[in-house]
Amino acid sequence: MDIVIRPVAPGEYETLGEITAQAYLQDGLLTFGESDWYLGELRDVAKRAAASDVLVATQGDQLLGGVTFVPSPGPMADIAGPSEAEIRMLAVDRAARGRGAGEALVRACVDRARAAGCTGIVLSTQPIMHAAHRIYERAGFVRAPERDWNPIPGVDFTLITYELTL
Repeated sequence: MDIVIRPVAPGEYETLGEITAQAYLQDGLLTFGESDWYLGELRDVAKRAAASDVLVATQGDQLLGGVTFVPSPGPMADIAGPSEAEIRMLAVDRAARGRGAGEALVRACVDRARAAGCTGIVLSTQPIMHAAHRIYERAGFVRAPERDWNPIPGVDFTLITYELTL
């Protein structure tokens, strides 16, 4: 059965929020675990969907994961410049990993960026997200160390940047 990428439905917000939150928690990506402030952001799919495009990967009736696609600078963009799109909060349910959902979500974002006439697409990731890095690199993204940044002033926490020129 094929993986289908489509916009998230409002009835799926809670499920996708929990998949995203659990992916970050289980992979040890939240500095403060269950008490990390970012956990609320990961769970708030409705907020993301109101300001950007949230896509899901499904297989049959199973929700595998999702991604936030920011087609241009705006409230959900962290680092996108003019004419750049941004990928945020890519997450796949641990039980569904290895089926190609993450790669399909990234490809869908690249296709949307091209269709929107963007000149590039950027994303931030943690240095320890090695599986995600492999997905990005297979899709043609390259490291852009000059764009690495710290989202939490006063805390030693750097996000690394990947970019793809379209």
